Amino acid sequence: MNVQMPNLQNRQWPDEGLTRVPYWIYSDQGIYDQEQERLFRGATWNFLCLEAELPGPNTYRRSNLGSMPVVVTRNAEGAVHAFENRCAHRGALLVLDEQGSTKDFSCVYHNWTYDLGGNLTGVAFRRGIGGKGGMPADAKPESQGPRKLRIESFAGLIFGTMSKDLPSVEIYVGPDIAPKIKRVMRAPVKLLGGYSQMLNNNWKLYYENVKDTYHASLLHTFFTTFRLNRLSQKGGVVINESGGSHISFSMAADVAGKEYEQAGMRSAKEDGFALEAPELLQSADEFGDGVGLQILTVFPNLVVQQIRNSLAVRRVVPQGPEKTELVWTAFGFEDDSEEMTERRLLQANLMGPAGFISMEDGAATGFVQRAVETAQDYQSVVEMGGASVVSDESRVTEASVRGFWKAYRQHMAM
Repeated sequence: MNVQMPNLQNRQWPDEGLTRVPYWIYSDQGIYDQEQERLFRGATWNFLCLEAELPGPNTYRRSNLGSMPVVVTRNAEGAVHAFENRCAHRGALLVLDEQGSTKDFSCVYHNWTYDLGGNLTGVAFRRGIGGKGGMPADAKPESQGPRKLRIESFAGLIFGTMSKDLPSVEIYVGPDIAPKIKRVMRAPVKLLGGYSQMLNNNWKLYYENVKDTYHASLLHTFFTTFRLNRLSQKGGVVINESGGSHISFSMAADVAGKEYEQAGMRSAKEDGFALEAPELLQSADEFGDGVGLQILTVFPNLVVQQIRNSLAVRRVVPQGPEKTELVWTAFGFEDDSEEMTERRLLQANLMGPAGFISMEDGAATGFVQRAVETAQDYQSVVEMGGASVVSDESRVTEASVRGFWKAYRQHMAM
């Protein structure tokens, strides 16, 4: 389907390119609608769920392809399918529960039934009653059935796409990102829990946020107070060829903290801050590489986190031009000791809607959304680290943010 760009007056991308982002991009309904078609239902792999969320035959999990509701299933033979969560009859949601087990689905509205592949298997009163009513003999109600996704599992993560021509997930993310996904997803997963939150901002503001390595030790004072993440620590940023997917990481050791104290930033030692439960930050180098923090993204909707021993995937779900749902799923591994599981659960308090660290992200992106509503003719300045979209040993850069916009503009033909 060839979707035309909205005819919006004075809505051209700034001449400066990736170092400027126009504020109208965050609230325009026409842009949002086009994103659904070209990005989420276009030539991208979207994260749907963890394999572990389909624990056995005849199980299912609701998810999304952008704003399009979908269902991911594992049938009786163990095969995984994904299809649009919409009944072929009147368009009602077909599956209402977030997850569960079943041998088939029945629409609550008129009881049309489907198998776990999304195929229509039954129409209530199709032949009418007593020879009266019902559908014509040549009716084909399945012609309006749920759209089916092409799916692929990679390192325990299930991805979906509407594209028939997209290469594999591993090729899509590239040789720099794929090994780092495998690093975090090193063994069969054990689910620890999950939650979701609504953000009062455009989905792109949150996705920029997780790519913005520069803000982490400035906005998140818990990071710097307890020396979890400082820009002075050894680390870096890795960006794939398309620009859309990235990794930012830092080593666990606090190799230099004096820059923060000299700049007047918070120091746990000097300001008298201390944890009543210091075990919150006690961690083990489970990956054997000394990395204490790694944030990884796969364009356009996945975030994979390792913060100490807190592991989680985050799924970004657009819910309108100025509203975003963020779905978190915390996990460990089946071979974890009881001690490690307890550590992961404890450190899960760092993240999420009320986490000691990530609570500020939802607020900050909301502040941007509110402020730029009346500044539609202006642009944000994205020049930390210059104008390039390249991997860097320094995290004092916005290269991965510029990478997001490089990929975004390519898909949106902007």
